[in-house]
Amino acid sequence: MNPIQPKRTALVTGASTGIGAIYADRLAKRGHDLILVARNRERLASLARRLTNSTDRKVETIEADLASQADLQVVEHVLRTNADISMLVNNAGVGATAPLIASDVDKMEDMIRLNVTALTRLTYAAVPRFVARGNGTIINISSIVAIAPELLNGVYGASKAFVLALTHSLVQELASKGIRVQAVLPGATATEFWDIAGTPVHQLPAQIVMSADNMVDAALAGLDLGETVTIPSLASIAEWDRYEAARRAMSGNLSSAIPAPRYNFANRMAEDC
Repeated sequence: MNPIQPKRTALVTGASTGIGAIYADRLAKRGHDLILVARNRERLASLARRLTNSTDRKVETIEADLASQADLQVVEHVLRTNADISMLVNNAGVGATAPLIASDVDKMEDMIRLNVTALTRLTYAAVPRFVARGNGTIINISSIVAIAPELLNGVYGASKAFVLALTHSLVQELASKGIRVQAVLPGATATEFWDIAGTPVHQLPAQIVMSADNMVDAALAGLDLGETVTIPSLASIAEWDRYEAARRAMSGNLSSAIPAPRYNFANRMAEDC
């Protein structure tokens, strides 16, 4: 058997455990060298040793809290200056399950800083070099709450809707420049996310919880298929295609010089008052 030929380097955030660690494993097995970013130094070091020994890939680690401006700037600098990086996996994030009125607004702001601001800045740091080279891949981990925000905490849903909207825009802007962009919308996934978010995963119905291994494998299969949006649990891609077709068809009717006819009655009532 011929050894896997080395590809360029993938930078994975939130890589010390869960979805991020599995992405690291799968990408290393696909021939990527890795730069792994997370807060937990011990877990990062352990994962790096295991992947180096099992795949013979080069694995670097960056201990960083992406909610910290100083740490975020370190990772941005790496993305701007390391010419070997050809893939960015924006996985780092945090969630919440409590309703808005039961949530700490400071924690919600921290969530926005990580889920939205950090992801945006890392994307901005990576894209110019990708464009200059004429290729590159960005994988943004969103969530099904991006399109079903009623399911969990509203700020969490809004942050993941931002990720999906940004991905849609990047796809349109960058496809002609050789850049692949994918949004992954997992459903409930068996990771530490749920304990941190406030609802332990064992409290969820087992039939809706996917293993993290299966989730990442499905997401990478979606990338291989050329999907720009991958929902690992969605059995029929036709459902997504209908959803997208309806959204795009409506977009041509969203801006007009005059109000929609159904509002004329309200305008007449206002004039009569």
